[in-house]
Amino acid sequence: MASASALKTAKKELRSLMKRRLSGIPNSTVSSQSAALFSSIRAFKSYQEAKRIGIYLSMPTGEIQTDAIVRDALGSGKQVFVPYLYKAHSPDPTTPKSVMDMVDLQSLSDYDSLERDSWGIPKIATDTVPERERILTKGTQPLDLILMPGVAFELDPLHGSVKRLGHGKGFYDYFLYRYREIYSSLAQESPAISGTDVLLYGLALEEQHLTAETGLSVPVGAHDSPLHGLLLGDGTILDRPSPDR
Repeated sequence: MASASALKTAKKELRSLMKRRLSGIPNSTVSSQSAALFSSIRAFKSYQEAKRIGIYLSMPTGEIQTDAIVRDALGSGKQVFVPYLYKAHSPDPTTPKSVMDMVDLQSLSDYDSLERDSWGIPKIATDTVPERERILTKGTQPLDLILMPGVAFELDPLHGSVKRLGHGKGFYDYFLYRYREIYSSLAQESPAISGTDVLLYGLALEEQHLTAETGLSVPVGAHDSPLHGLLLGDGTILDRPSPDR
């Protein structure tokens, strides 16, 4: 396994390369790929059956747009949870300075009322968080499905899972670490709870999918969570078969 410094360097180099690649994708291409992915996800059984989903709110460019998915999920009666970033107040020096939770959208009008941050991403206002359900709070219920962003994705041929390169802040990996910690504890108290089994799927433009033909690979470390599958902008779904699903 690569050293921590070598892994960090490899990730930084791939992010730089992908940033250049993604910056050249026309908005019309992003829109058409987002529409194709939306059509495929509406017919995707894991999405259809999910009652509680987590999903990122997209930047205006350079990634699959999630607006249509959010509206469809809310309109079909699903509970939708989106990222909320905040400063961590922890005595543990290993805790990142900023961390992520997921909080619920209460309605379409609630979603439409969100203001955009400096990246153009709809943002949960801090003063509304006390009114919302938070996933990393003991007493809440687990998620069924999380739809995740990333910079690059690659199918792992050995395990059938998907390797993901994030934006480098560690928000999702640390969220998933805390999520599993909480729901593993709850599962011991109540066998009916199995939140650690949440399905993880990436949403990717075709240009973000690294294959053997690209000559590129996603470097991963011990703390990087593998995904169950990947939904692509050409409508393809790369789905790992699993006997317990």
